[in-house]
Amino acid sequence: MSLPALTRHRRHLAAAGSLALALVLTGCGGSDEADAKGGSDDAKSSGAFPVTLDSALGEAVIESEPKRVVTLGQGSAETAIALGTVPVGVESYPWGSDKTGYLPWIHEAVKEKGAELPQQFTGGEELDIEAITELEPDVILAPWSGVTQDQYDILKDIAPTVAYPEKAWSTNWDQQIEIIAKALGKPEQSKTLIEKIDQQLGDAGATRPGYKDVTFSYIYTSGPGTLGVFKPEEQRVAMLSKLGLKVDPVVNTFKETEGTDSSLIGLENADKLSDSDIVFTFYTDEKTRKEIEAQPLYAAIPAVKNDALVYSADQPFVTASSIINPLTVPYTIERYLPMIDKAVAKVAK
Repeated sequence: MSLPALTRHRRHLAAAGSLALALVLTGCGGSDEADAKGGSDDAKSSGAFPVTLDSALGEAVIESEPKRVVTLGQGSAETAIALGTVPVGVESYPWGSDKTGYLPWIHEAVKEKGAELPQQFTGGEELDIEAITELEPDVILAPWSGVTQDQYDILKDIAPTVAYPEKAWSTNWDQQIEIIAKALGKPEQSKTLIEKIDQQLGDAGATRPGYKDVTFSYIYTSGPGTLGVFKPEEQRVAMLSKLGLKVDPVVNTFKETEGTDSSLIGLENADKLSDSDIVFTFYTDEKTRKEIEAQPLYAAIPAVKNDALVYSADQPFVTASSIINPLTVPYTIERYLPMIDKAVAKVAK
């Protein structure tokens, strides 16, 4: 995944590609009618431009509504699409893509709109500046990314570049939506998108009232002998909490690993997860799953031992379930609930 991997481990998911590790160790938001109402005329009449957006790397001044949008990192493309703007270019994410070569929810949403698929380019440390330049963007959106200061200083000379407010891969999902909506001249629509996501997750959770009595932890590994736990604010954990599940209180006792939304606790501390009714994780492939689960300390975790383990090695699903945005949430919910139900059924009564 180029998952923002754990830097979210974060550099672990956005942890998959690199996390391949991990993505570790990190219905659209509106109708066509709503998109139309948020179009060019609305942006102009509302006085949305010019708009200035500050970030940890610099200031972006957007003089008029962007027509050619390029996105970096995770989630910005999906939010732009939900707001009615299909990017002309997006950072590629091979680890989570399907046979189309695109993240499936992006491919589906763009095709439904009858629009042209965005051009994909290499991101991360090998960011393809030349490809971005050739796209002639009006704005570059990267509020949830790992863009470096050196990269930013080049990008801002190509087009106004919106980076993260504080730290790389650390922007909250709702904050990201608000930032992108402002950049596209549709600030009022951000509230609608956020409320819809909350409602989608809340409605799904309401169909599973039994979830409220189930505790969970979301773990990851970066190789044999390792063990990490995602913190409650991490997006994949936040999504599960919104479905009604309860984060195991022990998670809050672990010291956060600097620069991440997780704690590396080490496999020797696996027994501390003994009160987690169910455990969530993901694997880069089936071979890795077998190697990890063959470790005695890992296999002894009660939820793992009881087969109350929710996991997947399906790269698109692992990616989608690790990030909260208008396109990933509906994609994830319909696939997640049956998996969670199976694990909950294993919980000792």
